[in-house]
Amino acid sequence: MFKTLRNALKTPDVRKKLLYTLLLIVIFRLGCYITVPGVDTFALSEAFGNTNGIASLIDMISGGAFSRFSIFAMSISPYITASIVIQLLAMIIPSLERLTKEGGEEGRKKINKYTKLLTVFLALIEGLGLYLSYSSSGIFMDTGFATGFTVVISLMAGTALLMWLGDEITNKGIGNGISIIIFVGIIAGLPGAITTIWSLIMGSGAFSTTGLLISLGIIIGALILVAAVVFVQQAERRVPVQYSKRVVGRKMVGAQNTHIPLKLVMAGVMPIIFASSFLTFPAMIIQMFISDIASQTGFWATIYKFSIASSTSSVGWGYTIANALVYLLLIVGFTFFYTYATFNPAEVSNNIKRNGGFIPGIRAGKPTTDYLSSIISKLTWFGGLYLAIIAIIPMLVRFIPNVDLAFGGTSILIVVGVALETIQQLESQLVMRHYKGFLE
Repeated sequence: MFKTLRNALKTPDVRKKLLYTLLLIVIFRLGCYITVPGVDTFALSEAFGNTNGIASLIDMISGGAFSRFSIFAMSISPYITASIVIQLLAMIIPSLERLTKEGGEEGRKKINKYTKLLTVFLALIEGLGLYLSYSSSGIFMDTGFATGFTVVISLMAGTALLMWLGDEITNKGIGNGISIIIFVGIIAGLPGAITTIWSLIMGSGAFSTTGLLISLGIIIGALILVAAVVFVQQAERRVPVQYSKRVVGRKMVGAQNTHIPLKLVMAGVMPIIFASSFLTFPAMIIQMFISDIASQTGFWATIYKFSIASSTSSVGWGYTIANALVYLLLIVGFTFFYTYATFNPAEVSNNIKRNGGFIPGIRAGKPTTDYLSSIISKLTWFGGLYLAIIAIIPMLVRFIPNVDLAFGGTSILIVVGVALETIQQLESQLVMRHYKGFLE
């Protein structure tokens, strides 16, 4: 990895992309500290002094922007929600499905345009909800129309700016822009995690043997988790494909042996992001209409506590176990949805047959489709359960006394996954620029 970075810095074009990406990341981090106009910073520090539940989850993804009520307080969550909605609509609306599958570059641009328009609409609703939710907490200097309009417009502008930063990183920088923004937001919580571990070791000023053992357990567990994530993310199932001799123009092309690389987790981290957004959505809606829902009882309070159980340990074991089971089902379900949305066994089988290829021991056509579907099904079950275990098991760590780390299994999965994806893209950029062909 360090060799790749060193070579990238020596290549002028790649170095410019890296510096441009770094500049946009700096702009993002600066924006996390620009508070929305009309906010009383002293009242804000008191209101967000003990952030928990859904607020802590949003604050972690936004890199602390939510607890500061900055222009990036909503982070990129409206865009993620809009992407989920568009992908779901593409499965039931024929015109959107045709744009997704057959539209090519023009269809991709139209889908991207629809996603951005829906993002602006969702940002308006979420910004209005945030203002209504916290207007009674005293963090705003005034609760009139002008203040509300300014707050909502500022939050919408922040989300729109993040979308632009993400597009710029994707098109002119290195890596996937949206993933890089989420990655940086999570990494921003690393100093807080280090401080938490240090406070466990030192206790209240004196060395604690129990705290040291707990800290070592957390560090070793995190290293094992990182190693497991890297191993599974890099592993692949190779399906052999053989092509027979065929005539191309006036030349006879010889037989070729190749393979189809199938990742063990083809969906990446998207099922966890989808499941988290889906599961925490009820809490966000309830919190908009009931300001002090966390201290209340009743049906809506139960739904709220169930919804935030994945991001806090204050609701108890019962809510956490129920939430974990639903979380598992959602992750597995979204893994199947996202995998089959990106990989079509019938289409791959037709392409192999059209080019005169076949899988050894499997007849071309429907048998090949059934064979690929069987492999994809097994890989998807493995990938869904793997993602669920990564996301759920660290939730239980929060029940250890005095342990409230910013990094959980989901955070590590996202951070490692984005880092590996970015390094691979960096390597491909270097290979493309240093390739000299077969003449030398």
